[in-house]
Amino acid sequence: MNRLQAVVIKIDSLENLTIVQFEFKDIILSMMSLELSNIDLGTKVLLSINASHIAISKGLSGDISLSNRFNCIIKKLVKGKLLSSITLDFQGTPLTSIITTNSVNRMNLKENDEVTALVKASELSIQKVIT
Repeated sequence: MNRLQAVVIKIDSLENLTIVQFEFKDIILSMMSLELSNIDLGTKVLLSINASHIAISKGLSGDISLSNRFNCIIKKLVKGKLLSSITLDFQGTPLTSIITTNSVNRMNLKENDEVTALVKASELSIQKVIT
């Protein structure tokens, strides 16, 4: 599980749907949630992202609907028969992605490659509020 300490900077709600924006390092992250409570602007939180929910792009260009993007360097790549584990560095913060080995081979991924890690807003979650 990937964990990121962030600060709530914007909250938009309509009925039971809430979209929250966080500041993490020098980027803005977005999370979509149903029936969210217990957070306000300025709240410090620990966000979590499952490794299987981080997609990898190499040479990304054009528009894409995924709002959470991390420009990373591949630090470690462990290929398995079906799945591969990729350890990424985002400004000193490690992230782990698990993707298919077929995708690793198709994209010709290797250590020290520059890639973009992508996360849907619905895949980002608040693990805990930091008090």
